[in-house]
Amino acid sequence: MKKLLHKRGDLILQEQPFAYVLLPQFRHERCDRCFKLGKVLKCSSCLYVRYCNRACQQEAWPDHQPECEKLKLLPATLVVPSAALMMARIIRRLQKGGDFAKGYYTDKLYRRFNDLMPHEEDIRKDPKRIEHFHTLNVVLQRLLDEPAIPPRDELLRIFGKMCINSFNVCDDEMNSIGTGMYLGASILDHSCRPNAVATFVGERLQLRLLEDFTGPELDFSRIFISYIDLIDPSDTRREQLSERYYFRCDCERCRDEAERELMGAAACKNRKCDEPIREGQTKCSACDAPFDQSARDRFDEVTSFTRDRLAEMKDVAYFDVCRLCLEKQSGVLHPLNAQHIKTLDYAFDSAIKLEKWEAALRYGAGAVAGYRRYSPSNPLLGLMLANIGKIQLYLGDAKTALSSLHEADKILRVTHGEQHDLYKEQLVPLLCDAAQQYEVSQRGGMIGKPQRGIRQ
Repeated sequence: MKKLLHKRGDLILQEQPFAYVLLPQFRHERCDRCFKLGKVLKCSSCLYVRYCNRACQQEAWPDHQPECEKLKLLPATLVVPSAALMMARIIRRLQKGGDFAKGYYTDKLYRRFNDLMPHEEDIRKDPKRIEHFHTLNVVLQRLLDEPAIPPRDELLRIFGKMCINSFNVCDDEMNSIGTGMYLGASILDHSCRPNAVATFVGERLQLRLLEDFTGPELDFSRIFISYIDLIDPSDTRREQLSERYYFRCDCERCRDEAERELMGAAACKNRKCDEPIREGQTKCSACDAPFDQSARDRFDEVTSFTRDRLAEMKDVAYFDVCRLCLEKQSGVLHPLNAQHIKTLDYAFDSAIKLEKWEAALRYGAGAVAGYRRYSPSNPLLGLMLANIGKIQLYLGDAKTALSSLHEADKILRVTHGEQHDLYKEQLVPLLCDAAQQYEVSQRGGMIGKPQRGIRQ
C-alpha cells in the first residue's frame, strides 16, 4: 500500500517572484511592492509608482532606483505597458546576478532563469507576438540605458521566457492584478484536470494540492495546474494553449468526447426534457422530439451571437447584454452548454454590481451547476458560492446561506488555506453571521443584515 505523503489542501510550494509588475490600471489603488489595496502614495521622484507605506518604498528602492530615473523623464500622461516594465525589471535583475538566482520547488531541486524555455522559433513564427516584441523594443529604449539593452537575439529569448513562464498574479477575488515570473513554479505543467492550484498572498505564490498525493516523494512531474479557463470546450482550450504556449493538450479531459459534446450541446425542443442534443442528432435520444435543420440553424445563430458578445465583455460584463444573450439562449442552448454557463457567470457578476440580488441568485445558481459539473475544485466556484451565501444572508435566508457557505468553505479551505485572508477574514465571519442569524431565526427573533462579505 502506497504511503500518503501529502493531503488535499496541503501547501507544497511558496515562492517570491523573480520579477513582477502591477497592472497599470491598479497603480492608483495598490502598492507597487506588496500589491496591497488601499491608500497609496506616489514615489516623490518619478511620481509614477505608488507605495502603501515607507517600509515598502524602502524595500523596493534598490530595484526601483534605476527605474525611477527613467520613469521621471517620461511624459506625466504616459502609461507604461506592463510588459515593457516587466521586461526592464527582468533585464535589470539579470544584470545584478539574477541568472544565478535559484527558485527551489523541493528542498533540493531548483530552476534558474537559464532553465526556462524561450520558444524562440515559435515566437519568430507568431506575427502577433513578434509585433508585440517590436513595440516593447521601442519602449525599452526609454526604460533602459543603451548599454544595458541586450543584443536583439538575447532580448527575444528573454521576451519568450517572459511570455511563456509568467503567471497572472490574482487578488482574493481571483481577478488578475499583476504579472509575475516564478522560477521554481515554472516547472509546473498544464492539465485541464489539474491536481494543484496556485493562489497568491500579495505577490507571493502559494501552491496547494487539489487531490491527495501518494508516492515515495512529491514528484513535480506529476503535479499539474491549469493555464487557462476550464469552463471552455476542449477545442477552445486546445486553441488557446496552442496560441499562448505552443503545445497541443492531450490530457484525459481533452480526450473526453462525451464532455466535449455536452459543452456544445443544444437544448431539446421538448421543454420538459433535459436531454442534451449533440452535434449530428436529428431527434432527442430520450423523448424522440425532432431536431430539424431549422432548429440547428437557430442553435448556430445563438451560438455565434453569444460568442461575439462574450468576447466583447472580456474585461467588463454588462447586465443588459447578458440578459439579452440569456433570452436568446432559452430553449436553444442546453443548461450545461459552456457558452450558457459563461454567460450566467458574467450575468451574476454584473447583477451584483447593480445590486440586483434576486437576479444574481438566479444566474448564480445556473453558473454553479456548470462549475460543479466541469470544474468542482475550482476556486472560482468557491468564490461564487461565498457570494451567493452572502446574498442569501442579506435577503434573510440564513438556512440556505449556511448551506452555500459551507460548500464554499470545503473548496476555499483547500484552494486558499485557513490562513489566507480570503478564508479567515472574509469567509469565516460570513459563516459566523449566517450561523448566528439562523439560530436567531429558529428562536423567532429579528434577523439583521450582515455587514461583512466577500464582494462589496
